[in-house]
Amino acid sequence: MKFTVSSSELLEGLVSVSKVISSKPTLSILENFLLELENNTLKVTASDGETTLKTAIPIAQVDQEGRTAIPAKLITDSLKEFPDQPLTFSTGAGDSVMEITWASGASKIPCFDAADFPKLPEIGATSDKLVIASETLLNGINNTIYATAEEELRPVMNGILFDLDTESSTLVASDAHKLICYEFTGAKASQKCSFILHKKPAAVLKSVLAKVDDEITVQFDNKNAYFSFGENILVCRLIEGIYPAYRSVFPKNNTNKMTIARTDLLGVVKRIAVCSNQVSNQIKLKLSFNEVLVSAQDLSFSMSAHETLPCQYDGEPMEIGFKSTFLLEILNNLPYQNITLELADPNRAALIVSADDANPDENIRALLMPVMIN
Repeated sequence: MKFTVSSSELLEGLVSVSKVISSKPTLSILENFLLELENNTLKVTASDGETTLKTAIPIAQVDQEGRTAIPAKLITDSLKEFPDQPLTFSTGAGDSVMEITWASGASKIPCFDAADFPKLPEIGATSDKLVIASETLLNGINNTIYATAEEELRPVMNGILFDLDTESSTLVASDAHKLICYEFTGAKASQKCSFILHKKPAAVLKSVLAKVDDEITVQFDNKNAYFSFGENILVCRLIEGIYPAYRSVFPKNNTNKMTIARTDLLGVVKRIAVCSNQVSNQIKLKLSFNEVLVSAQDLSFSMSAHETLPCQYDGEPMEIGFKSTFLLEILNNLPYQNITLELADPNRAALIVSADDANPDENIRALLMPVMIN
């Protein structure tokens, strides 16, 4: 293998795929990038064994095609120290050393047999396909990934459910304390189908899609999913199992409704939560006619705080408690200017929806479980 490439272009490609590499890989070969040079294109692959990200870098000057694997951290750390300039990479047939040369110097790094790198899994004969705009997929992941769980006994809760249908589709995430439901109409599946995407490949997609303006083609079976966009392919193992029936938990009779500016409530909760109990993080909302009193206390350290905020409240006077960290997560991530909290009683989940004009293309609903007021 021998080729010449711009140091900055190569570094950009390597960094984009390095996000999937694990700090403690199950196989030593997974500490490396797989490089495949063919037809003036350098394909770079990184993997952790379950999630694989592949990109392609055009190479103008190719002297010899080939395949090899090189240490990921070593090569990225080296390239970061170079100003933008041409670098020539070369290795002989069966050689275990790659030589890198530039105008004023040279270096040598180890390389390994490309045959040891795991092959991409194949999609089964019975698979489903979805084409979705990158912006829609990015919005869906951004608005749900923070609600995923970390559970060993219920692994299905550690990912995002893609509940796809012919008219509209839904992304769902929940940790049993909060549930986020992102509904959109920008992509239609050929039939009703679903899969559960683990939070790690979802986070990788989130970071990569920020720079992508293409349509995403998603092909999946009951074990793996392929996300194809531009020169990139992300392949990941899906979470197997049945996701809970999330639609049945949304309340339909929450008659007490508080409408308020999201950022106003967010600011108050941040200020008051400082004085909440460090273990429970509990805050209390006391709702009455056109105002809400937000309070918290920690008797162990003689701390307390309260603040009154104007709002539009239609319902019976009520006191309800929430874990401030969960409420802050939802308020931080909802994209709405004004929100409505729909409540039934202090022991039932609060439904948080937009109070702004409805967007026909997307809708976000959040469900938050209350805590018992001490």
